[in-house]
Amino acid sequence: MFPLNFGGSIVTEGQPGFDAENHDVFVNHEGVKYHYLGGLDLHITKRVTMMWIACFFMFIVFIPAANLISRNPKKVHNKFTSGVEAFVSYLKENVVDASLDHHGHSYYHYIFSLFFFILFCNLFGLVPSVGELSVAASDALVAVGLYEHTPHALHTFGQIWSGITPTGDISVTLSLASITLLTIYGTAFSYQGISFVAHAVPKGVPLPLWPLMWVLEFIVTHIARSFALTMRLLANMTAGHVMILALLGFIFMSENWFIAPVSVLSSVLIYFLELLVAFLQAFIFSLLTTVFIGTVMHRH
Repeated sequence: MFPLNFGGSIVTEGQPGFDAENHDVFVNHEGVKYHYLGGLDLHITKRVTMMWIACFFMFIVFIPAANLISRNPKKVHNKFTSGVEAFVSYLKENVVDASLDHHGHSYYHYIFSLFFFILFCNLFGLVPSVGELSVAASDALVAVGLYEHTPHALHTFGQIWSGITPTGDISVTLSLASITLLTIYGTAFSYQGISFVAHAVPKGVPLPLWPLMWVLEFIVTHIARSFALTMRLLANMTAGHVMILALLGFIFMSENWFIAPVSVLSSVLIYFLELLVAFLQAFIFSLLTTVFIGTVMHRH
């Protein structure tokens, strides 16, 4: 975690007001512990830095591809642009247009961004920590005497590229689902106007049941959908990692050489399954988001 505080004051170890049990205790370059007192804490976590890395690589992939395609949209430039176009075209035709009929143009940017952001976050969670591996390699060179010490900047890089799966955190999945929830309500009021408040209840509902159905249809249904999006992505991106750790843990629990090949082979197979899940969960989240948006465009 990287410290970021607005309006607070720094209290170091040994000073009045320092709390060793504070949940946000940091260590400076000199090895002195400190934390912030007061102010607004916006500390940058490792999951945030991994999301930045995912966004950075999205820029690297899509900006050059868009520049090449925009020069001559009818020309096949290379395999790189063809691959990007294949992904985008599939999402456009089979996800957005198929669910929103002729109203999907306004949602292309959001659905495409949602899909690729989740996909890149999922995939980078399967890549070994480049930062930690770099620090380990540098420490090994220090141990054999090739370097005096590992640079502090490399340790910082090790914390930035931690290899954590951002979508394995409920705060990330809940944020994405909350944006979808706001988009659903925004779409409903955009297409139906203020009458959406009354039209949320399907036609033909008996009057005595109307208040209960309004609460269910106007509030509970959409919140439940967002909650389902949150937990589905979170659970699927966490389960695979837990299974891999459990399988590798059998080696240390059994302390048996015959278990090691079985555990490693099983972990490799689960890892390849995780690659499929990374694509599948990005697709499902985007597809369900589009379906949920389409259901509120018109009255039931």
